[in-house]
Amino acid sequence: MSLSRAGHAPLRLRPRLLPSLAVLLLLPLLLGLGAWQLDRAAQKRALAAALNAAGDAPPVQILPGTDAEAVRELAYRRVAAYGRYAPERQLLLDNQIHDGRPGFRVFTPLRLGNGHSAVLVDRGWLPMGATRDQLPALALALATDDRLVRGLLTPPPDVGLRLGDGMANPGRWPRLVQYLDPTRLAPELGVRLLPYVIRLDPGAPDGYLREPPALPFGPERHLGYAVQWFALAATLALLWLRYSLVRAPAPARPEPTDTETPGHVRHG
Repeated sequence: MSLSRAGHAPLRLRPRLLPSLAVLLLLPLLLGLGAWQLDRAAQKRALAAALNAAGDAPPVQILPGTDAEAVRELAYRRVAAYGRYAPERQLLLDNQIHDGRPGFRVFTPLRLGNGHSAVLVDRGWLPMGATRDQLPALALALATDDRLVRGLLTPPPDVGLRLGDGMANPGRWPRLVQYLDPTRLAPELGVRLLPYVIRLDPGAPDGYLREPPALPFGPERHLGYAVQWFALAATLALLWLRYSLVRAPAPARPEPTDTETPGHVRHG
């Protein structure tokens, strides 16, 4: 392939091996990251729509025999569950910040039906005491009574990096945890735990500080990230093209011979 302009030697495409291999590796990665961010933006839009719709929708009943797959289909919908709290097996999710203050989010198992299965109820936020060893007293009125709990069904809070089993005070209750993993916690609680949690309605009793669920940021940030990844991909492709185009050397002019020097007259 060659390109030329009047008065200039033509440009030829002469890709180099190592830069071309680097582009072949990096370009799909950058494009894939951009597409992933577009997908994340679409997920955020769908999640925002689900949260807006959940406020006006009637709650869906979670029955004792509801399996994990059926529960996942109810994600980000208002639900109602009838059961009995287990106050002796409560959990404190550590490192929860509210208005700049450290604290905990309180999760209490709600035993469903015959008590063989349970769902964790997010009862809200409590501030940390003077030291981390001073765990808050968790009040729970009429803990032995069956009750109907209403709230928004969500995945367990995402805390990022998970190290070990996440339990800071094994053998003690309430259990201080760094993250919530229902699969790991089920043996500790002695029940089958559903994989999602119920965020207790703001007006429901037996709760602490609660706020309406909201996205940490909207789809616009993901769109911005996508533009950055696609721009990097375009820049990489243009740089490869720029340094792969080389100007062909000008053809050598033939040197004049003695018999063709100016002013030479040939005699017959």
